Amino acid sequence: MCGPSWRSVRRAGPPQCHDRAIWFDGRSMTTRATEPKQDRSRQTRQRILEATVESLRLRGWEGTTMAAVAADAGTSRGALQHHFPTREDLTAAALDFMFEQRSAGLDAMDVKDLRGVERVRAVTELMVDVYMSTLFDAALQVWTVAAVDESLRARIEPLEGKFGREVHNRTVALLGVDGRDPVVRGLVQATLDLGRGLALANQLSDDSKRRAAVLDAWAPQLAAGLGLLD
Repeated sequence: MCGPSWRSVRRAGPPQCHDRAIWFDGRSMTTRATEPKQDRSRQTRQRILEATVESLRLRGWEGTTMAAVAADAGTSRGALQHHFPTREDLTAAALDFMFEQRSAGLDAMDVKDLRGVERVRAVTELMVDVYMSTLFDAALQVWTVAAVDESLRARIEPLEGKFGREVHNRTVALLGVDGRDPVVRGLVQATLDLGRGLALANQLSDDSKRRAAVLDAWAPQLAAGLGLLD
């Protein structure tokens, strides 16, 4: 037998051989040593993704270089490329990450105590806010380039499809309607298209007053179409 048993490790110090892990309270020394490194790696990855979205929003696609993102995230370019070898990989991961963050916020919304037009108005505003977010501002920069760049478009189109489906499903769930009904699907999609258009209208100037008026006018129409009038 090499070195002391696990029962004597705390008193006698490290074992005299290193061909096996020594366990403390059910956890190996290897696991305990690795966890901080894994945590740092996750934190670095998150900083990189957040910095990428912010850079896309402020600098656009051309200004969002690997070197710029690494500097913004406070890491080296080598560390960045360890996580994301190419700018396309980085961009796709950043948009997907921010979408997941945004989805978590939507899942936390509670409108069950609202009824009729009031509920429809609240849900409609939530959905419009999805397109008024930093994510949309960043994605818009990427979509513009992807429209003429086939390789980038191939990476972004699946994300756009995922984003559209998930937002549609969450809207249906928050409204409490039957998403299998083609009329419901059409009305919900029209609402999301309206939200995207209102977000575009807000790109150059504050359009909040007109946006509120549009939503006030649309909510009763949507409630009637969905059969949610009180």
